[in-house]
Amino acid sequence: MPSCRFIKSAVLPKDFPPDEGIEIAIVGRSNAGKSSLINLITGTRAAKVSSTPGKTRLLNFFDMNKKYVLVDMPGYGFAARSHAEKDEWKVMIEAYFALRQSLGGLVLVMDSRREWSQDEEDLKKFTQNRGLPLGIAFTKIDKLTKNELAKAVAKVRKDSAMENIFPMSTLKKVGHVEMENWVYQACVRPRLEGQA
Repeated sequence: MPSCRFIKSAVLPKDFPPDEGIEIAIVGRSNAGKSSLINLITGTRAAKVSSTPGKTRLLNFFDMNKKYVLVDMPGYGFAARSHAEKDEWKVMIEAYFALRQSLGGLVLVMDSRREWSQDEEDLKKFTQNRGLPLGIAFTKIDKLTKNELAKAVAKVRKDSAMENIFPMSTLKKVGHVEMENWVYQACVRPRLEGQA
């Protein structure tokens, strides 16, 4: 299991850590389970888990064993924020995506009970335009039967035209190893080989 060290939180590009190495952005709707996923991957309580959607309002950077950096991004789709806050969020996220040369790929955290929407499609188009790998962490699978899960995976695979979908449970601690392997093989390793 990777060791994890919190680096810093930031809003403005001038406050981001140095743009070097390899960063993997964790993005998804509010309350999709991003913080729980990060804690599962790291085996720590590095990311604060809240019952209030949209609690994360900063970009949080975590050093993963000096191999890569996880970037926990504020969730989208939140209801309890003002237009001004939503505009600030958009500027912060777009600035990070546009400027960050060390961004090596993204993991979209998606509640397995939700359907693929325009928000997810927009994110997918961004990654395609930047030539970045995108994987889906399909969370909260404990709330579905095996049959329901199979149907949900098949529907998202069809709607998104994506293959990299990783059903996972933070309660049973399953699925994260497969996703971590994909992150390394698809996002980290090509960058390391490119730097060699």
